[in-house]
Amino acid sequence: MNTAEKIFEEVQALPENVAREVLDFVGYLKAKHVKQPKAETADMSEFDQFGAVFDGKFSRDECYDRKVLR
Repeated sequence: MNTAEKIFEEVQALPENVAREVLDFVGYLKAKHVKQPKAETADMSEFDQFGAVFDGKFSRDECYDRKVLR
């Protein structure tokens, strides 16, 4: 009997709400171990419209020294 079959037998004996928790945990483990695409290869086209708004420079002093915060 392999691991998947053992897990199946154990989960069958659980109440439905607990079996759902097991399923959620399996989804968590899959998400944790699946490689995510690197930022260089990710599709960033939806953010291109904001490229002209932020130039990559941030000044904390300028951020907090605004009229609306006074």
